[in-house]
Amino acid sequence: MRTDPHRIPLSAVRNLGILAHVDAGKTTLTERILFVTGTTYKRGEVHDGTTVTDFDSQERDRGITIFAAAVSCTWDGHRVNLIDTPGHVDFSDEVERSLRVLDGAIAVFDGVAGVEPQSESVWRQADRHGVPRIAFVNKLDRAGADLDAAVESIRERLHPHPLVVQLPIGAEDEFTGVVDLLRLRAFVWADGAEKAEEGPVPESLVDEANRRRRLLEETVAELHPAALEEFCESSTVSAETLASALRDLTRTGDGVVVLCGSAYRNRGVEPLLAAAVAYLPSPADVPPVRGEHDGTDQERPADPSAPFAALVFKVNSTATGRLTYVRVYSGTIRTSEVVVDVGTGRTERIGRILRVQADRHTRVDSAVAGDIVAVVGLKSARAGATLCTPSAPLLLEPPVVADPVVSVAVEARTGTGAERLMAALARLVEEDPSLVIRTDRETGQTLLSGMGELHLEVAVEKIRRDHGLDVGVGRPRVAYRETVARGVSGFVYRHVKQDGGAGQFAHVVLDTEPLEEGEFAFRSTVVGGRVPQEYVRAVEAGCRDALAEGPLGGHPVTGVRVTLVDGATHTKDSSEMAFRTAGRFALREALRAGAMTLLEPVVEVTVTVPESAVGVVLGDLAARRGRVLGSTVRAGTTVVTATVPLAELFGYATRLRSRTQGRGTFTARPIGHAPAPDGLPVR
Repeated sequence: MRTDPHRIPLSAVRNLGILAHVDAGKTTLTERILFVTGTTYKRGEVHDGTTVTDFDSQERDRGITIFAAAVSCTWDGHRVNLIDTPGHVDFSDEVERSLRVLDGAIAVFDGVAGVEPQSESVWRQADRHGVPRIAFVNKLDRAGADLDAAVESIRERLHPHPLVVQLPIGAEDEFTGVVDLLRLRAFVWADGAEKAEEGPVPESLVDEANRRRRLLEETVAELHPAALEEFCESSTVSAETLASALRDLTRTGDGVVVLCGSAYRNRGVEPLLAAAVAYLPSPADVPPVRGEHDGTDQERPADPSAPFAALVFKVNSTATGRLTYVRVYSGTIRTSEVVVDVGTGRTERIGRILRVQADRHTRVDSAVAGDIVAVVGLKSARAGATLCTPSAPLLLEPPVVADPVVSVAVEARTGTGAERLMAALARLVEEDPSLVIRTDRETGQTLLSGMGELHLEVAVEKIRRDHGLDVGVGRPRVAYRETVARGVSGFVYRHVKQDGGAGQFAHVVLDTEPLEEGEFAFRSTVVGGRVPQEYVRAVEAGCRDALAEGPLGGHPVTGVRVTLVDGATHTKDSSEMAFRTAGRFALREALRAGAMTLLEPVVEVTVTVPESAVGVVLGDLAARRGRVLGSTVRAGTTVVTATVPLAELFGYATRLRSRTQGRGTFTARPIGHAPAPDGLPVR
């Protein structure tokens, strides 16, 4: 059945993401949203493998979200496009690409644990993209759940102004509803009820509700001029003014509205939806998308009549063909129209346009500014590509792809499977840009690199299941870096080559020194035109080429500042190519002449264990070169935070389970690189 995307105005569209730490309840919340909006007629459960968004077989087997899944529903005259994102750190690139095309987000927090490591990571990702958020404190029906403690952790670790607009009714097993502090009305969900019963605030909570309403008014008045003016005039703030101020504060990022509930028990979902459409922006509320064309910055408004521009944020190969997921920023696109991939200059024809419902799709004739849809028929567009009308190209900024930190060697167990394996790997990289394939120069092995052990496990298992290949996998190896401990001054390098005809001549003098902040910096202090500017740029390009392999072990080099202090040219034999070659070899030799340090990736580990197992866990972390940062007692368990070299964490999940009788869990998030001890065996 075809639907008309023009029926809902742009101001009534919400493109939202669900963000959280793993197991905070994102997928369950998405399922409940689909259920209460009438999109589905049965509540899917993660533990039963019946959810709409976790449709991949590996997601259902593992019980976690691996791939970002898009769904669409309608609520109170609004169309809500939702992307359920992964919560595991290994799949943060999926979150990054989703945030690039979203206008708002719902951040979900565990009512017991509060802000967890990956909660903080995805919050920072949303900060970088300027995505407005509201917060939902989930699982208030669990033992130890505490809204105030969760809000305090949001304030301390994420540093926004939390604006709590609800008061829970009951606690833990007796949590039955919420009080809306704006209208001072209660919403109660009876056991098994699909809808809330609205009524007056229970007498036992009237005083507390009034106190919290007053606190909300004071906090909002401090942040919003209109609310402050009304508060000063009448010593109170009306519900209408509060709602308007909360909308403004949310969209500017000066405050975050906090709601609460229990997605599993279907309590608090409808008020959350109402808050999402009330406070989070539509595509018409966000600034026009900016891009580049012919070296100049340009804008495109979110207008269906403007020239077409869209960003590809996900590619998925299915049994029925290649699906390309796009966010339309401006203009209108229809089936059979021709678009240009601005980055490559290739033109492609739109085959079909699909409204996405996880792994199910509804065909539509067109998509307009503000839509998130899937397109069939594009053969070469990759994630991050910009699609435009050929007559009005505009290059949009692509999502940032993180550098991989772990590698494994992969090979087909049979000779006939080698070609099929390379084709399968190429498809994997096409779908997931955070995966990298390269060939080891020394061993000739094919290396698959990714964001962590689980990331690579999922990728290899996908090859086995989708392509029917028997794949052998080597031991994981981490991605080391090299950095400058001591630089050199006045390093002279002359590149002279004469083999008939025009030769090559370049003379450069370099200084190298450690760079504490940043990966690489280049500058020139050459005076008197001894090295023309175009050759200076060529030297910088050559130096960047040299960063690919350091002298210690061929690892990428980071943290170095290079200064071109002098040089010389030849009237006939000097060229940009000669100076680029000179820059490359000069920096390589200069790094060898100085002192280098090996850097290893380090992660922050959060281990949750029974109190009786704390001593064993601390000893094990120390044996893995871990540095304990602190520990807290929470709901009968101890949470230990430590920094550990990534190389020492391989196999830690199995070890932790065996030492805690299966009751210990841990999460990890990358925090950068640190100097490796001397004599460390590189793994």
